[in-house]
Amino acid sequence: MRKTYLLPLLTIFCIFSVFSQQMVLKKGEIIDNLSVNDSTKNSYSLYIPKTFSMDEKWPLLMIFDTEGNEKKALSIFVLAAEKEGYVLAAPKLIDSISLTKNMVVAGQVIQKVTSLLPIHNDRIYAAGEDSGGQFASLVPILINGVNGAMSIGASLSNSELINVKKPFHFIGMVSKENFNYPFMLTDTKLLDRYKFPNQVLLFDGNGNWPGVAYLQKGMQLFTLDAMGRKWIPQDTSYIEKAYQEDLQKLNQLKSIGDLLWAEQYMTEMTSIYGALKNMDSLRSVQRDLRRNRDYKTLKRAENAAFLKESMLKEDYQYYMEEDVYTHNFNNLGWWNHQMDEIEKFISGSKPYEKQMGHRLKGFVNALAEDNINIIASEKVVDEDALAFLYMLKTILEPDNYGYYLKTISISAKNDDFGTSLFYLEELLKKGFKDKEKLYNLENTALFRITPEFNELVSKYLKDARYDIKVDEN
Repeated sequence: MRKTYLLPLLTIFCIFSVFSQQMVLKKGEIIDNLSVNDSTKNSYSLYIPKTFSMDEKWPLLMIFDTEGNEKKALSIFVLAAEKEGYVLAAPKLIDSISLTKNMVVAGQVIQKVTSLLPIHNDRIYAAGEDSGGQFASLVPILINGVNGAMSIGASLSNSELINVKKPFHFIGMVSKENFNYPFMLTDTKLLDRYKFPNQVLLFDGNGNWPGVAYLQKGMQLFTLDAMGRKWIPQDTSYIEKAYQEDLQKLNQLKSIGDLLWAEQYMTEMTSIYGALKNMDSLRSVQRDLRRNRDYKTLKRAENAAFLKESMLKEDYQYYMEEDVYTHNFNNLGWWNHQMDEIEKFISGSKPYEKQMGHRLKGFVNALAEDNINIIASEKVVDEDALAFLYMLKTILEPDNYGYYLKTISISAKNDDFGTSLFYLEELLKKGFKDKEKLYNLENTALFRITPEFNELVSKYLKDARYDIKVDEN
């Protein structure tokens, strides 16, 4: 028999009086395109957990996405927010470049949500992934009343802006294969020196998102910190449940022999539970682990990989800056060799060098993309530098068709049909099939009617659009 559940329908609406108008907000659903105020077109998305009640104060987690996908970014946090009891809000950031404008919007959304809902004044936090995570790490610095930041896959945006008189709780989440991992470790040392509460949660793989369990853990850490600061009453059952979960995770790490991760995890446990319970026994276990011979061997291997990585990064930064400035197309062969060396690290048998290889690959790609964005945004674009970087990206990301197309386009624009032909054939060899896209590619009108272009299209995609005959007389 099919059951009908009526009770949730009776409690799904929260009605608030705003400027003498009624706003109906549904619990348990993402509400997007909410207006910040009548004088601007700024908007935001909002999520109110199903257990929400106007009779108590709630933590607010602001989600930031710099690519214009704020609703999608917010949706990833929904399951964790339900389990931990957090209100979520995600502003639509209005400018991809202006930090000031976006920070103003963030402040306006915080003010709006706190005027609508009973938000705990001390429990307003920011979160984001990649560039959104970097933005989130600036929010507690630049907006009063925000007391924490959760950054996924990104280090602090600008450590020089940190004010030691305005401490905030920083939670970083990163894979050891992410090129931001060493930077995040450096950030935690700085925050420790400033006595800022902070934890770094590591996860496996080279994906950007760590999974719902980690997002929930991040919110849980904010809650435990709030209990330690006496912003909210201590819940002994909540604390003990979280602690036992962490002990289980710690024992798993030790059982698989990941002693470095286990030692790091104990550091984070001590920092978060220190104000809530006696941690002497765990500190003793950590001291014993640091004396362990296997641990010391692993630590030396990781440090050796960090040192090698640091030197290689310096080389990559130096040569990319030189090559872009001098339009050194002849050095593309050197970059190709470097990528071969990185792939050797990744496919090798040494675990810390494998991780290093993934980080180096991500680092070089990010470095090239940063240079592309800088050059493309200049008033007078250095097209030779841009062409070099597009060609470099075909080496760094050989299966990304977009950079082959960009190289063909910019080369054809400068009447360098030889280069365009070379990258066209490389693109077609990779399996590119979109003939319409080729024939509509910007700046290639003259290139598309050459016999060589159409011969290549015929060779790889069968029928060419133009049948060019050369007059032999």
